Amino acid sequence: MADAEGQEKTEQASGKKLTEAREKGQVAKSQELNSLALFGAGLMLIFLSQQFLSGRISNLTVRTFTTFDTLSINRNSIQKILLEDSFFLLSTLAPILGGLVVIALVVNISQVGLKFSMKALIPTGAKFNPISKLKEMFFSSRSMVEVLKSLFKLIVISAFTYFVLADLVAKSTLLVELSMSEIMQFMLDSAYSLLWKISMIFAVIAGADFIFQRFKFKKDMMMTKQEVKEENKQSEGDPLIKARIKKMQFQAARNRMMADVPKADVVITNPTHYAIAIKYDLEKDAAPKVLAKGVDSLAQRIKEVAVKNNVPLHEDRLLARALYKLCEVGDQIPQSLFKAVAQILAYIFQLKRSKKKTIV
Repeated sequence: MADAEGQEKTEQASGKKLTEAREKGQVAKSQELNSLALFGAGLMLIFLSQQFLSGRISNLTVRTFTTFDTLSINRNSIQKILLEDSFFLLSTLAPILGGLVVIALVVNISQVGLKFSMKALIPTGAKFNPISKLKEMFFSSRSMVEVLKSLFKLIVISAFTYFVLADLVAKSTLLVELSMSEIMQFMLDSAYSLLWKISMIFAVIAGADFIFQRFKFKKDMMMTKQEVKEENKQSEGDPLIKARIKKMQFQAARNRMMADVPKADVVITNPTHYAIAIKYDLEKDAAPKVLAKGVDSLAQRIKEVAVKNNVPLHEDRLLARALYKLCEVGDQIPQSLFKAVAQILAYIFQLKRSKKKTIV
């Protein structure tokens, strides 16, 4: 199977595509399974309610024939009879029809789950295009499959029914020796036997159709490699745009970091490759904090800003490398490096106090 661009659909459908198809009402569903459920449930409901139906019909028959001699044919009487018969028909068939509605809902939910899709109800131009509909009905692979399936069902069920009826016709020659009640019982048993056997044939057809519909839906939902790439791009974002956003975020973070360098108490250097700006607030911080760090050109920029703002530089190659490796901007220095940093800060603070005394 290939798409319009000639690419083979070799990839399994993604969860996103299956979700979108489900929202549009596109699901793997077998109508034959629905037909089987309605046919079988209808037979069962009629069988279970046969006493109720026979009683209701008997009452209607008795009432109808006993009122013939007093029935006056006029507009009002006809309206009354139509209303009574309509109510009778509705109340008689309501349990069966209600049961069939419930069965239909249960079968559909069991196949596709409980999902209300409003998109499937939205009118579109394609739905009202007679040309596309005619093509879909008469020239699509789906319509051909449905026609062949219907023909197969008709042939199989007709052949099966013929052989069953032929056997019943042969047995019916013995009815002349039976009583009327036995004849009625034979007819009922034969009818239920025929319907039950037809239901079994329906079950086989519905099971095969259910498997076929699942297979066909899975095949129709397959994607080309290009479709997978496009979907990943939509869900994760264009790599170029993501890279640009990441670059802008990095630049903004660097600008904020450089703005904090003048607040540092000391900048520890490598001296050429690394630079780490440290600040320690005795009242707020439990340990010294890294305000900025950089390597190579960024380290040089940190040192330049520090010099312009009179932040002292301290050269310690090993400590600078360790701080750069172990600490991120905003982190407090680890306990293993606290002593070394504390000694440097103590020295810096002592220098600052000495300068203040000299100025005073």
